[in-house]
Amino acid sequence: MAERMKWIEVIMPQLAESLVSATIGKWLKKPGDRVEQYEPICEVITDKVNAEIPSTVDGIMGDLLVEEGTTIAVGEAICRMQVAASDEEAAEQVTQVSQQQEQVQQHASHTPVVASNTAGHDPNQPMRNRYSPAVQSLAAEHGLNLQSIQGTGAGGRITRKDVLAFVAQGGNAAGLSAQASVAVQHAPSGVPSASPFSGVNRGNGEMGLTAGEAISASDAGVPVRHSGIHLTESPKIPQIEVEGGGQGRSEYFIDVTPVRNAIARNMRQSVSEIPHAWTMIEVDVTNLVMLRNKLKDEFKRKEGINLTYLSFMMKGVVNAIKDYPIMNSVWAVDKIIVKRDINLSMAVGTEDSVLTPVIKHADQRNIAGLAREVDELARKTREGTLKLDHMQGGTFTVNNTGSFGSILSQPIINYPQAAILTFESIVKKPVVINDMIAVRSMANLCLSLDHRILDGVISGRFLQRVKENLEGYTMETKVY
Repeated sequence: MAERMKWIEVIMPQLAESLVSATIGKWLKKPGDRVEQYEPICEVITDKVNAEIPSTVDGIMGDLLVEEGTTIAVGEAICRMQVAASDEEAAEQVTQVSQQQEQVQQHASHTPVVASNTAGHDPNQPMRNRYSPAVQSLAAEHGLNLQSIQGTGAGGRITRKDVLAFVAQGGNAAGLSAQASVAVQHAPSGVPSASPFSGVNRGNGEMGLTAGEAISASDAGVPVRHSGIHLTESPKIPQIEVEGGGQGRSEYFIDVTPVRNAIARNMRQSVSEIPHAWTMIEVDVTNLVMLRNKLKDEFKRKEGINLTYLSFMMKGVVNAIKDYPIMNSVWAVDKIIVKRDINLSMAVGTEDSVLTPVIKHADQRNIAGLAREVDELARKTREGTLKLDHMQGGTFTVNNTGSFGSILSQPIINYPQAAILTFESIVKKPVVINDMIAVRSMANLCLSLDHRILDGVISGRFLQRVKENLEGYTMETKVY
């Protein structure tokens, strides 16, 4: 007897509480393709982060109701799927679709998806291949194949306890190959796919992986100059699609991607709604350079990550915000909302976009803790595994245009925050000290401010406090 089938509509889930729409970036399945549960069916682009939408059912892809590049509201149908509709399973399938939002929030990332219900149906274990989001997430974390785990739950269902017991017994070998590709990203000679704007690289001093040292390209065997805290190769060049090309043409066209369109929309909103003002101050970071050079090797051996200048500078910014909390605010028409938590947004660039992952409760972290957060967020940005939670809640943004050798910038505020601070190149300069000339490591700090909230006096005092904090580092300063 042929299995009965029915059609269902897949809706756009609400990936975050404040999200009202998203853009279909790319369809990963086409009509007629078989789709397994939790297998990604499309990529979506939001103002916060890119994500994959996984299927909540097994079935066959039907009509694609939304074209790529189209923005659609949360709750609207994006495609149709044909699924099995046996008397016993029909109600459960419909329930799964209605719960799509909860499951997507667990799986909407670029984390590898493992083990769907591809095995044959066992009448003695009807729930054997029904996996909860918690089980799926735990299995993905350890790189497990759920088909190799014995379930002890009702109807043979696999529980979190079953997964943890399997891991405790050393049963994670099946995921080693998947984990190995990620592990490569952690190696000093790894090859990341993006370069965060969170380091400074220059001839006389740098805010990068090493101090004034070039690193070798693992594939070419020649030294390359890195331009960011975690960059270990030259940035990838974006792929350019040429329309109507030809050697005789005087111009060519590049399609505006949904990511670029979102960036354009956010930048336009910031510039059009926020009256920007700019100010700059010069800082003597000679002591900071010497302190980092003293500690970086031991820190690398102990923590396995690089002790960057950015973590020291973030600490200086956080302490200054504590003294001037109005910097940690947003404009709300008839009110100014001052945020109690200091959550630092960190501008991180990829080859075709800029993301601003957030270090939550930065005021509660020491320098070593900030260094760990910088490393983790930069790595997740490179690997494309940032989740919406990593992008939300920022109250003040730091950036590092010095990674390009810049000495002066006018950054655009990360809407709706009140200010953004950039760190420029560290360069050695002749400086007059007590009527004598000395060679010192100097850097500019450039502040963009929302002139509805902040004025020159408060902004100048804030910058002076950041300067005092950075110049106050000594060889005895502790990072823990």
